[in-house]
Amino acid sequence: MADDGGNLNLGHILAAGGVTRFDDVMAIRHTYKTLEGIRTSADATPANLLAFTRHQDLRASKIPQQPANTWLIFMGDGARRSRFVCAYENRGEVLGERTADSRFFDLHESEMLAALRNRLVIEWPKDTINWAKGGEIAAAFPLVEIADPNAVPFPGFDRLLIPYEELVDVVADHRYSEWQAALSSVQGVYLIADSTNGKLYVGKADGRERILGRWGAYARDGHGGNVALRDLAQLDPSHARHFVFSILRVFGPSVIASEVDEAEAHYKRALLTRRPFGMNSN
Repeated sequence: MADDGGNLNLGHILAAGGVTRFDDVMAIRHTYKTLEGIRTSADATPANLLAFTRHQDLRASKIPQQPANTWLIFMGDGARRSRFVCAYENRGEVLGERTADSRFFDLHESEMLAALRNRLVIEWPKDTINWAKGGEIAAAFPLVEIADPNAVPFPGFDRLLIPYEELVDVVADHRYSEWQAALSSVQGVYLIADSTNGKLYVGKADGRERILGRWGAYARDGHGGNVALRDLAQLDPSHARHFVFSILRVFGPSVIASEVDEAEAHYKRALLTRRPFGMNSN
């Protein structure tokens, strides 16, 4: 194990889990934006994740020709944060499935670190192009957190009232996986209230973005690119901490954009959210 200066790292976790040879382990990091068919945590089902992981490029893969017996699978969790989702036992390449471009491995779910699934978060190194790391290298990756295992139940679309600080967790923390699944499945019209003055902003999430994607933009920068909210952020970069998010109406994924637009315009009129009364600029 590399010298860690007294800080906890993945090697400590592996050793506590009974792993004595780090070279028998490999760490793999996936990200949602690069996975075909896995755009959100709701898509990262065991079946989808297994199908994607066992299929490796024959020439450009970072997987060695003779990979380790145990594969630890992590999902990108914001910046360099990487959340452990499962482990696979590698029983070797299935030679009968090999093609001119691909190879496939016989992977089976392993109970290694099972108690830490979706809880263990490590920091991946800066060279994120290399998404597969041998166990001896990965053992030195710093431990970021071991999260509370308790999932937060989704209260329903009509009961959401989310302060900005909680919104940051809602879009990224696995404890909110039920919320993420629900919010990534619908289009909708939402409301942002400024708790310092009572002013309101009505917005929409349509098309493939869905509500989770739109709210993810607010979680990242506090204004989501909206003119009035960006103006507030320029005056006070932390002003978003005063925002409270809720949903006015949800639409199924197949509803056409014009119907969502019409509902958004209605709520802007009904709630007087256009300037100077509210925070909508149009």
